[in-house]
Amino acid sequence: MAAADLNELIEWPALECLNQQPGHTVQNALKQGYREDDGLFLESDTDEQLLIHIPFNTACKLSGLVIKSTKTDQAPKKVKLFVNRPTIGFSEAADSAGVQELELSEEDVEGKQLQLKLVKFSKVNVLTLFVESNQGDEDTTVIQKLAVFGSGGDTFNVAQIKDVSKEEG
Repeated sequence: MAAADLNELIEWPALECLNQQPGHTVQNALKQGYREDDGLFLESDTDEQLLIHIPFNTACKLSGLVIKSTKTDQAPKKVKLFVNRPTIGFSEAADSAGVQELELSEEDVEGKQLQLKLVKFSKVNVLTLFVESNQGDEDTTVIQKLAVFGSGGDTFNVAQIKDVSKEEG
């Protein structure tokens, strides 16, 4: 099965990004349509670090990640990924080893898909990205596009449940 863009499985109301600028939020980088527009982007606020919690409405298997930034010096460099840690904060993320740690090159942030270690991302309810630093040690980090790839678990659609008590037997 080919890896799909998991945009439709994101639990948007629970999406959280810490240290984002009010006018340049995570929705700009993550939402379909917005993220294709390089004029819209996510930018960190008080320093270069970002902590992004992406919740899914079903357990997902993740296989890839796209982190794109056209602002080379402000593009993420060191990114730690955490699985099912929705309450992790900046100091804990900085002090903990991620499930996978990415050291991104300038080529990596041009929009190509980065491979994730499948065994570590098999039952993901919340993916947390901790952007620790950027390429040019700039004051803020900029991400134009953020996309998560993989496959969703068994989605449960309540509308499709049949009331068997009303069926003739």
